[in-house]
Amino acid sequence: MTKPANRQQLVIFDADGTLIDAFHAVEQSFLRHGMAIGDLERFQKRRKLFKYLGGLREFPNNLRRQFGRQSRKRLLTTLTEFYREEARLYPGMVNLLQTLIAAPHVRIGLVTRNVTIEPEQSLRSLFRRHDIDIDAFDHIACLPLRENKADQFSMARKRLGVNPACCYACGDEYGDYLAAISAAMYPFIVAYGAEDRLRLRRSLGVPEGFIHASPAEFIDNLLHALGLEKGASENAPSTAPAAHRTAPN
Repeated sequence: MTKPANRQQLVIFDADGTLIDAFHAVEQSFLRHGMAIGDLERFQKRRKLFKYLGGLREFPNNLRRQFGRQSRKRLLTTLTEFYREEARLYPGMVNLLQTLIAAPHVRIGLVTRNVTIEPEQSLRSLFRRHDIDIDAFDHIACLPLRENKADQFSMARKRLGVNPACCYACGDEYGDYLAAISAAMYPFIVAYGAEDRLRLRRSLGVPEGFIHASPAEFIDNLLHALGLEKGASENAPSTAPAAHRTAPN
């Protein structure tokens, strides 16, 4: 392995279900079209293919209303508008991102499969409402549904010259865990988004130590890993000033 170019750390975030309360956005968009996806607990237990068709109670009506290209287009337009104008970050995420942007030894990436129209613009609008400028991130990639995140993780790590042992990938699905492992990164997997702790651990085999039950638990553990929890900033690696930020590819 080529010697890393620096002693910085890299954190790559998934957006929906990790930073953004995507369930609330989808739920409200469905309701505006006379549909429902059920409560979060049932949503998290469904297999991926059926998550957005609802459970037994919601499935017949949802299938009928989603049938046809124009119906799906209207739903997607509503979801896009909701993301840009109303969707919210989970509690504590604004402070977390602002802390990481300000930390000279931390590089930040965003790799997402957000399904809105022109997803980067949707995310830019959402984060701007929360006083976060994503141009301060070091790597941004909005992927098609079938593209492997691991390739983007590896690309960001190599381009930024960060030691794999200092890289963290954060997501809310089993696929995020597999992508992190494949890219030789430490996985932070949250259990408040698309999957709950029980499904992640028992059904999908994600080790307990990688799973974080709440935004607060996730934030605390990530900041601790980065040496940025209160009173621990002196433990962070010594690097150049925060001018390291570069335009995302």
